[in-house]
Formats: sequence, C-alpha cells, structure tokens
Amino acid sequence: MRILHLELKRVMKSRLTWVLLALALAFSILLAWLPVTYCYSNDTDEAGNEVRLTGLASVAYEKKRQADAAGVVAPERVREAVETYQACLTAYGVTESYNLPEGVYEREILPIAPLLHGVKEAFADPDTGMAPSIMEIDPARLDDYYSICEARIVSLMETEQPDSPAAQHRAAEMYRQVEKPFEVYPGMNSAIMDYQNIMGFLVLLFCVVIAAPAFSAGYQSGADDILRCTRHGRAELGSAKVLAALLVSGAAFLICAAAYLLTANSLFGWECTETSIQMMYSIVTLADMNIGELQRLFAAAGLLSVLASVSFTLFLSAKCRTAAASLASGLVFCIAPTVVSMTAPETLSAWLCSILPASSTSIQASVLYAVTDFQFLNLGGLAVWTPYAMIGACAIEIPLFAFLAVRSYCRHTAPGG
Repeated sequence: MRILHLELKRVMKSRLTWVLLALALAFSILLAWLPVTYCYSNDTDEAGNEVRLTGLASVAYEKKRQADAAGVVAPERVREAVETYQACLTAYGVTESYNLPEGVYEREILPIAPLLHGVKEAFADPDTGMAPSIMEIDPARLDDYYSICEARIVSLMETEQPDSPAAQHRAAEMYRQVEKPFEVYPGMNSAIMDYQNIMGFLVLLFCVVIAAPAFSAGYQSGADDILRCTRHGRAELGSAKVLAALLVSGAAFLICAAAYLLTANSLFGWECTETSIQMMYSIVTLADMNIGELQRLFAAAGLLSVLASVSFTLFLSAKCRTAAASLASGLVFCIAPTVVSMTAPETLSAWLCSILPASSTSIQASVLYAVTDFQFLNLGGLAVWTPYAMIGACAIEIPLFAFLAVRSYCRHTAPGG
C-alpha cells in the first residue's frame, strides 16, 4: 500500500496530469452546454410578428407547447395525433407539414409532434423499407400500433441480417421484451447523447496521455535501472504503477461523467430522462431502457473502455523503450476503432470494433451507437448483440492487459543487459 500511495503521489504531482484533468472537467461541462446552443424555435408574438427563440428559451418554449403530449404513448393517443395532423394538412390543402402557412405548424402540429415520432417508420414497406407519409397512413390501424412495430422489427432484421436467422430471432425476441407502451417527455434531443460520447472519447485520450509514460519514461531516463534493483522494484512496483494509473483514470472519468450528466440533465430537465429511447431514436430500437438508463449504461461502458484502454497503454508502455513511442502507440489504438469503422468491410469492422479497447467510447462505433443499431456478431448459430460484446471484451481486457503490463515490466531488460 505504501508503494501504491507513493506512486499515486508521483502521478498527481505531475503538472501535465493536473492540466489534463482540469481540461477534461472543463470540456465535460462545456460539452454538456453545447446541445442547448443548437436549440431553436419560432414563435409568434401578440402583434403577429415571428420571434426566433434559441437556447434555453427554445427548450422552455417547446416543453410548454408539447406539455400535453408528455406521458405514456398509448396507441389511442398516437391515433389521435395522426388524425389531428391529417385534418390540419387537409384543411390547408397541403400534403407536407413544411408547406403549411406561417405559424400553423407551431400552433397545431408542434404540440403533437412527439407522438408522431416513429409512426412513418413503423409503417415502412417491409420489402423496400420506404416509409409512407403520415397522410397515407390509415389511423384505424394505429389501434394495433405496437403489434405493427413488432412486425416492423422482423422485416427490418430480414434486411439488416439476411444471412443470420439467429440474429433475426434474437432481435425479435429482444423487442418483444421491451416495455410497452413507451413514454415521452419532450425537451431533450439526441445531441445530448452524442456529446456525452464525445466527452467520453476526450477523457479517454487524456487518460491515455497520463498513463503512457508509466514504464517507458523510467526506461528512457535510466531511473528504472535503479528502481528495479530495490526490494520492491519489480512485480510490486509494476503492480503499483498499473493500479495507480487505473485509479486516476477511473476517478477522472467518473467525475467528468457526473459533471456532464448533472449539467446536461439540469439544463434540459430531469423528467426528460424518463423518455423511452424508442421515442428519441428508432421506434424499433432493441434496448429496454429510457434515456436516463442509456446515459448510465454509456457511463459504465465508457468507464470500462477507459480502464481497458489505459491497461493496454500500460502494456505498450512496458514494451516500449521511450515515452514518445508508448504515447504514439496508445493514441493510435484510441483512434483505431474510428478508422476501422470507416474503412473496413462491415463484418470485419463489427468484430474489430467490438474487441478494440477504445471502441466503447469511439466517435463512430461506440456503445451508444451500437445500442441504437441492429448489428449482431454471428458465430455459427450464435448471435451476440454488439453492445454486449463491447462491454464483455472491455471487462476481460482490463485484468488481461494489466497482468501483461506487470509481466512485461518484470521481464524487461535494459539495452545491452
């Protein structure tokens, strides 16, 4: 414990560590605020003039206008919303809401807009995937809204995973287990999750930079030649270095994630976190959770990803002879999932992005996007949903690479030694 305490003091005495941790916290709060700045609405004042609302004013306006839509998304409420939409457009002789006269959308359609989310997707053609306009949907069919949604996931998976009956069956079973009817509480948009993902990726980068020199800096300066000659200079010191890096990184991520969620949810309203994720993403999203649960899942998966990436970076540090080499190698593997997801074939990309340590917080292939996607890893007759694979891989990689880092450090020999 004394060695661990000394190692923690060494890490925390570094000016670079404090600068990076301060930046991580500042970016977390800034990123929580940014989604608010992109909110805008149009209103009409008492004199009939159009007023453009932005930021928190826009959020408050839309929450007030859509207050009656909040709550349980029962099929009859969806049917009434579709009937209201169709009656409004018919009355003005248009077929799309953007052709309505100025102010009509805000007055008549905006209040029911949350209940219309996903309606077109649910009625998409099973063969072509093309969604009809709301004007083409028979309101009477909406009494079986959730049965139609369940039929839609079956046809969607036949398109998404045509060669995997196991994935099709698994997806249909998962969706049947999702609690219905859904719930919606207007005011929040998906940007809040996108920016949480960016926050996680930035913290990951900062933690990798902090951990990269853990072993290689000692090799480079020659200090390690002296330390490993001491009584506790091999396995015990190596374990202390690994544990210190993991503790600092884990604490940093948890503090930043808490700061982000407290700021963002306070700005948009905590009640919004009770919205079913199907009412923010695809109406046939497979996960049985609301936005608050998705936020917590990503925080947990992000923590595992950070710890797995730091463990892997420590392993690289124990192998590399210079701090620059270990830092460069660690950063390469941080951005690897993004590069792989953009360049590799779909099947190969799915497998690689499920096992690379940084995948859960990457920009293109994170757990957030995996949860809202319909991708499965197929191995024979087994179909594994990619979020499960990502989280499971990180849980395995943390102790594996931590052990390999200590082992590599113990077996390290100086050049010429």
